[in-house]
Amino acid sequence: MISGFAVVVAGCALAVAVWSFVQVALNRPPARPLLLGLAGVEALLLVQLVIAVVLLLSGERPGNLLTFLLYLVGTLLVLPIGTVWALAERTRSSTAVLGVACVTVPVLMLRMYQVWEGASA
Repeated sequence: MISGFAVVVAGCALAVAVWSFVQVALNRPPARPLLLGLAGVEALLLVQLVIAVVLLLSGERPGNLLTFLLYLVGTLLVLPIGTVWALAERTRSSTAVLGVACVTVPVLMLRMYQVWEGASA
C-alpha cells in the first residue's frame, strides 16, 4: 500500500462523514451532493484497489494476504451498502447511516495498512 494515498482516502471519507453528520443535525435526508461525495470516495477506493493489485502482481505481499484482501473488499462494499440502505428510506436516519459508513472506511484502511506492513490479523 502507498501510505500517503491511504491517508488521502481516509481524509476524504472523514470529510464526507462530517458533511453527512452536519446534514443529520440539520434534519436533512441524503441529497445528491452528499451522494456525489460518496461516489468520489468510492472512486478513490477503486484506485486503491488498482494500486493493491499492481503491488501484488509486482511481487510485494502483505503480512497476511487473505486478511488484506478481505479488508480491501470490505472497503469497496461498505459505501455502496450504506447508500442502498439510505436510498431505501430517505430520512435523517439514513443520512446518519451514510456518515457511519464513511467513518468505517478509515478504520478499514488503517487495518489494511497494518496488515500490509506485517501486523498479525
